[in-house]
Amino acid sequence: MSTAISLGTVLPGPQRRELGAWWAWLEQHVAHDWRPAEWDPEGWLFTGDIDSSDTSIWKCTTLACTVTVKSPAGHCRGCTKALRVSDLDLETFSATHRPVISNYGRAESICEVRRGREQCPRTVGSLGLCRSHYSLWHKHVAKDPTLLLEVWARTVPEPLPQLPSCLVLRCGEQQISPAAELCAYHYRRWQRHCRDTKIPESSARERTAWADGQSPYLNGHQFSLRHLAPGLRLEILYAVQEREARCGMVDPSVTRWIADSFDPGAESWLSFDHESLVARYKHLNVLSQLRQWDRDIRLKFDEFCGVDPVDKMKLDLVAIGLKSTLSRTGRRTVNRVVDLHQITQPWLRQILVEWIRAARPEGGEFSDTFRAIQLVSPALACRPSGGADPALLQLADMDAAVDAIRIARRRDGELYGAKFRRDLLTKFFGLLDFGRGIGLMDAVAGGFGRQITHRIPDEDVDEDEVGKAIPESVIRQLDAHLDRLGAGFAYGGYAREDIEAMFQAAYVVVRDTGRRPGEVCKLPVDCLKVDGAEFDLLWDNHKARRFRRRLPVASQTVAAIRVWQERRAQMDIPDVCQRYLFPAITGNSGNRHLASNYLSQAIRQWVDAIPDLHAEAADTDGSPLPFDRTLIYTYAFRHSYAQRHADAGVKIDVLRDLMDHRSIQTTMGYYKVTQKRKREAIKTMRLAVIDRTGAPAPMSSNTAYEARSVAVPFGNCIEPSNVKAGGGSCRIRFQCAGCGFYRPDPSYLPPIEDHIRSLKADREVAQAMDADEFVLRNLNDQIDAFQNVVAVVRDVLKSLPADERERIEDASRVLRKTRAAEGIEGRVLLPLTVIQREEPVA
Repeated sequence: MSTAISLGTVLPGPQRRELGAWWAWLEQHVAHDWRPAEWDPEGWLFTGDIDSSDTSIWKCTTLACTVTVKSPAGHCRGCTKALRVSDLDLETFSATHRPVISNYGRAESICEVRRGREQCPRTVGSLGLCRSHYSLWHKHVAKDPTLLLEVWARTVPEPLPQLPSCLVLRCGEQQISPAAELCAYHYRRWQRHCRDTKIPESSARERTAWADGQSPYLNGHQFSLRHLAPGLRLEILYAVQEREARCGMVDPSVTRWIADSFDPGAESWLSFDHESLVARYKHLNVLSQLRQWDRDIRLKFDEFCGVDPVDKMKLDLVAIGLKSTLSRTGRRTVNRVVDLHQITQPWLRQILVEWIRAARPEGGEFSDTFRAIQLVSPALACRPSGGADPALLQLADMDAAVDAIRIARRRDGELYGAKFRRDLLTKFFGLLDFGRGIGLMDAVAGGFGRQITHRIPDEDVDEDEVGKAIPESVIRQLDAHLDRLGAGFAYGGYAREDIEAMFQAAYVVVRDTGRRPGEVCKLPVDCLKVDGAEFDLLWDNHKARRFRRRLPVASQTVAAIRVWQERRAQMDIPDVCQRYLFPAITGNSGNRHLASNYLSQAIRQWVDAIPDLHAEAADTDGSPLPFDRTLIYTYAFRHSYAQRHADAGVKIDVLRDLMDHRSIQTTMGYYKVTQKRKREAIKTMRLAVIDRTGAPAPMSSNTAYEARSVAVPFGNCIEPSNVKAGGGSCRIRFQCAGCGFYRPDPSYLPPIEDHIRSLKADREVAQAMDADEFVLRNLNDQIDAFQNVVAVVRDVLKSLPADERERIEDASRVLRKTRAAEGIEGRVLLPLTVIQREEPVA
């Protein structure tokens, strides 16, 4: 880090006159009242407030140590070494260790010569004596070698007056002698300078000139720009202020490392090649800050020269003002540069640039549009005309462009999803429409336009692959290792136990509530609301813009949240994070709450560290197969929540509300009934079919079972004309319990019981209407008949062995779920009682 940047790397930079005008202009754009409590503009010295969250420096966590460190929960180098050789635990060591502070460069001790209460105020040079008393001691000891230093210091010399401060501005240390005029630290540096430059140490004029360009001795929370050339230090100060405005943080250590690397003869940042600067560093923090400084300074110079950043071939998204969708304010904390050389057609590149200038899109919209152009440009370049001349474009060129998006693939070689590819195609056509609207495509032939065939079809869904739920058996294995979640995961300056407790609580909420990861991370601290004897989770559906939603939660989930709330109340959490249940990594983070990517990373690290995770399937020897850990990710727990409720028989409309979906179709995509499971369920259930009297009436095949349950809500029907009509030709109006063709089975118990309740309600209404006796008798007979069916089916189930009964109940759940899905997808169930016909027109 200390290697100076050689002037040999200087590139041909701006002319001297232009640099002077640039520095004068830049000085008007630098905040001279920046951080008044920390920045000294006269001394060009920054002394960071260690207690400030806006300064990236902290005090060593050893209580008695005053050394600064780069980590909020770290120890300095000396304390780290002492901890290794001690037998103490971390907490005890931090509270009891008394470090030996090195004074290298800082002569904080004063001379030991004392008379009564008066002590010599001059700083120590050697053997505990100032330079003057040390010289006097040498004279005495030469005459009397037996003389003891301690006795001599108390009896012979007299305390001397304090010397003036060091010549270096803001140094504050005493001069080591009137002749030297410098403190011990700067005197050593002055001696080294004299040896290197061959000038005499006694030259007062040279010494004064040298001291004027020196920085004081700097601690970890300080940096100085005084030793740099006036133009260069102004440029660096501007870059530091810009980075703080964007990231909300100043890093004194990194700033000092970079500033100290420049040769004293360096005049301007603009004279150096960016790559030559970067090549000298390997530390990621230094590289990051170096690149940001270079970008900020050069963009400001472009502004000084009147260059519009949109007109450059390499677009800086921060410079052109594109907002980020990942931060609350839209401010970009990470710069991104887009190279327009990838677009080889000038007309297409011009349309994109003008669209950026006019629309100023957000980052996500720009990324998708640019991705579409990245796909289209090479496809057009492969055409005979290369796509460069818009007048030569034809329908075949448009076909090639659409095909490029149609077959677009991810980096792993998989096709993008159909929806994403349709979005890319829409963005491409939208960009062309913009170009036509502003007259940039007047020369383009009419054939180069969108046709009805230019579309991307929906994907064929493999029913065995629908749903991404983590099996409940795997979740139970994860829960057995819950105490490991968060172990060793770095998260700001929070204590290790607090980090683990936070991620474990977040996992429980994700697992038990089925909310999206981002919704869990944004939960308010008072997210539990009492509803009678039950609790609701208060959450926001940001995706659908529906806020203050309520979700019933189980007692174990409530307990986990309350335990975390109690622990959280004892933590030192930044003020900006106080309203969220799970706080951000720091108070300066773009989010004020736990970011979902941190939750995903913690869960991924935890899952990968679990020794064994078994799948439900077994190998040929009967041993459990390992579960594919890549299938365990945060969002998959939302699918598990849906699958868990679907398996429990929760109605699809109720599950839709629990998932907070508008469409039942969306909900159905979160759980699955595979064709294999459906076939196995039918194979089991077809053998459990009975007639209305309870006599066994098994179906001969799976096909027969499915064909005879087309549209009869309460069981199978084998009446030929009704089966042929798809269930629409029942002569007795679906009074199934009294029909000889009726074939119920255990999977129809819930709808039969629902129908009994409906018939009873109809009977009450009929009685209130004073209906004729035959109406009531018909309803009573139907109720009795269906109740008899229920009783017969239950008796059959009770008579079965436990393992067979369990297989039938599992098959019943699968078939009920399948029928619910089929009913939503267009199957119309006929009326359950009397058909209401329209009145004839008079």
